[in-house]
Amino acid sequence: MDFTPDARTEQLSGELRDFLHTRLVPAAAVFDDQVAALADPWAWSSVPVLQELRAEARERGLWNLFLPGDTGGRRLGAGLTNLQYAPLAELTGRLGRLAPAALNCAAPDTGNMEVLAMFGSPEQQERWLVPLLEGRIRSAFAMTEPDVASSDATNIATSIRREGGEYVVSGRKWWITGAMNPQCEVFVVMGKTDPDADRHRQQSMVLVPRDAPGVEVVRPMTVFGYDDHDHGGHAELAFHDVRVPAANLVGEEGAGFAIAQARLGPGRIHHCMRAIGVAELAIELMCARASERVAFGRPLAEQGVVRDWIAQARVRVEQLRLLVLKAAWLMDTVGTRGAHTEIQAIKVATPQTVEWVLDKAIQVHGAGGISQDFPLAAAWAGVRTLRFADGPDEVHTNALAKAELRRQAAVRAPAG
Repeated sequence: MDFTPDARTEQLSGELRDFLHTRLVPAAAVFDDQVAALADPWAWSSVPVLQELRAEARERGLWNLFLPGDTGGRRLGAGLTNLQYAPLAELTGRLGRLAPAALNCAAPDTGNMEVLAMFGSPEQQERWLVPLLEGRIRSAFAMTEPDVASSDATNIATSIRREGGEYVVSGRKWWITGAMNPQCEVFVVMGKTDPDADRHRQQSMVLVPRDAPGVEVVRPMTVFGYDDHDHGGHAELAFHDVRVPAANLVGEEGAGFAIAQARLGPGRIHHCMRAIGVAELAIELMCARASERVAFGRPLAEQGVVRDWIAQARVRVEQLRLLVLKAAWLMDTVGTRGAHTEIQAIKVATPQTVEWVLDKAIQVHGAGGISQDFPLAAAWAGVRTLRFADGPDEVHTNALAKAELRRQAAVRAPAG
């Protein structure tokens, strides 16, 4: 188990680090100003500075880094493994509102591109995957619902029923990331095609164009008061007997749950490594603030409690990074199923750890930490949502405990 970056990862990391510091960080204020000037703030991905940065990212070979492999003879991404991509994702987390979008590595498009690459038909790939790969459109993944406990995905109530050569979609969704963006042209919708099937074979996925009759974007959803426009805006949606061609089915009927699980594996590596990038930035800001501010006659950096926070933050982040890299390495070597326990573990550990680091960084900043003058409050809100996204802590903790109990029982079992 060797996590030493190879030559290609080192080269891309150096290029991305340079792009981040020389272009992205200076452009962040311009980006914010241009978004603020928009008549529709949800159209943030259309601002000129982002288009310039995206063109440069493509020229530098920093485009679609998250997506490996080929489909139908078409080169899709950079061909990186999960372990190679992980440190790159960490770097983008340092400027999460701009860097992932500039590299075409932003959620939820990343997961949707992976779904289309793995399960989409050639026609679906040509219509939706190619424009996503080229950054011409955005997309959303419509799974969570307001009327059921979506922590159990088998509860999903949205109906997808077959009528001749069409599927009819009816139901409500919310917290659908990216849906407020007018460039979001397609929803990957999960719903029930057969309520009488086995509970993990009841669900299917269909592609629903945003402009299909009966699609309603009901309202935006805020995150602790933040509009979260840099992710395209979370939305509540309603599907009023929306008709789409049967050819819009992703994979086969009854495969929706399995496709969702396949989608979530790589995405958790992306989310977790970006969150580690957030933690690293928080530690830097905490150290700088502690060194500059004087209270009770001496710098905060000389206060024992502050030093303890800084030390604990470093220890916790180093531990977390190793766990996430192990999960990435296992995904590359034994597959997502073989890495299932570690993927669940990083889903639990990452937001809790990074939330702790951000909390201490906020505390060191005093009132400034909860203000708009520093990125810490917004980062805390974003990381706190990860304890719900892709399933709440408790679901993954329960599954981890069950797996550990089975493993220990097997160890105790007498031989023969």
